[in-house]
Amino acid sequence: MSRSRLVVNRPRHAVFYVLWGAAVIVTAACAHSGSSRMMTATGPEAAKVKARADSTRWPYTAADIRFMSTMIHHHAQAIVMAKMAPTHGASESVQRLCQRIINAQTDEIAMMTRWLQDRNQPVPEPNPAGETMQMGGTTHTMLMPGMLTEEQMKQLEAARGPEFDRLFLTFMIQHHRGAVTMVQELVSNRGAANDETVFKFAADVNVDQTTEINRMLEMLLVAP
Repeated sequence: MSRSRLVVNRPRHAVFYVLWGAAVIVTAACAHSGSSRMMTATGPEAAKVKARADSTRWPYTAADIRFMSTMIHHHAQAIVMAKMAPTHGASESVQRLCQRIINAQTDEIAMMTRWLQDRNQPVPEPNPAGETMQMGGTTHTMLMPGMLTEEQMKQLEAARGPEFDRLFLTFMIQHHRGAVTMVQELVSNRGAANDETVFKFAADVNVDQTTEINRMLEMLLVAP
């Protein structure tokens, strides 16, 4: 994967912050409507009240539900990849990167799970192999954009030392670019990403993973 191609396909994430700023202003104007009920509830009940209030202000769509559901599988594979680093002779810099990925994406899976639960939506079991679907009585596994194939995962599992670093960075760039593609697919759906949580999460994925792609490209340049 060439650096030039990544630059050409870099997402226009500045748009997210313009829209996010507008969303914050609107949120502040509407926040009072559910405040009295929020003040009387605590703990999990407060979270449910907030979710209902958010759903009233920011209607969610089928595209939002699919994005949150499938991103759980996407994150699950990234975590499996990152957890290989300590046992596969990864360099110190790659191990630090992997720990950040594990911490951030574990927290995000928990957030996506809560978002789906609060809206009474099915919560998929995180599957690093992809999304399983029943078609014609047969179970099929579908990869989200950028996810590694079974063969690529075997290649990464077999690698050690500098070769692991090279393959991990190459494959994680692919993986991150797929996550950015999922964000672009989400916002291309009319009415999607208006929910406050979905919007902020999509914007964060877009910016954070693009930043990490650039960092990993630089790491590849100096890799042995």
